[in-house]
Amino acid sequence: MSKKILLLEDDNLLAQTLHELLESEGYDVTLVASGNAAIDESYDNSFDLYIFDINVPDINGLDLLKSLRDADDKTQTIFISALVDLNSITKAFEVGAEDYIKKPFFPEELLIRVNAKLATNSSIIRYKTLEFNPQTKLLKKDGHVITLGETQEKLFEIFIQNIGQILDKDILLECLEKPSPTGLRVAITKLKKTTSLDIKADIVSFISTFIFSCSLVLLSSRTASSNILR
Repeated sequence: MSKKILLLEDDNLLAQTLHELLESEGYDVTLVASGNAAIDESYDNSFDLYIFDINVPDINGLDLLKSLRDADDKTQTIFISALVDLNSITKAFEVGAEDYIKKPFFPEELLIRVNAKLATNSSIIRYKTLEFNPQTKLLKKDGHVITLGETQEKLFEIFIQNIGQILDKDILLECLEKPSPTGLRVAITKLKKTTSLDIKADIVSFISTFIFSCSLVLLSSRTASSNILR
């Protein structure tokens, strides 16, 4: 699956040059020319990287990134800007940027930095409409950030990082402050409600494992209920 980049640049010539260069390298690039358009795209879609100019119409790039960070959007961001003063560069990193390139620059320089950023971001896990970044713990559903409670977050991370693996039920119980079969069922129910995971119940006996492959199966000890995520 191609990495998705949101490119905000109002200089049409530069925008088209960067757009063509990034797409020639296999990236899926969405190009916008204003801050408002960037906000709309960020809420409607999920991206692996933002590339923002600062002096753009409607909302400047600095205020745009601050608003995204305030909304728990932790997507990696590179600023490209003609502002070369120390104050602007400092503010860019203060609002959450990972990199800053001063204009003018060689397009290939941007490509090198994009490749480096997305190489470190390659661990993002996608499952149906969910997207999870194990490094930042950021979870998105349909492109929108969702927040889990501490217990649900621990359970979700175990599930999503062990696709195709068999896990002992005791590992999941360790996610609970007060471990119990009932507490585990309640936690899974909350996780289902928040993430809209399709969890269905079945009866299985005498096995104590969790399996997460194409489906997620909870098999508890003795005679207990199992939960299947399809």
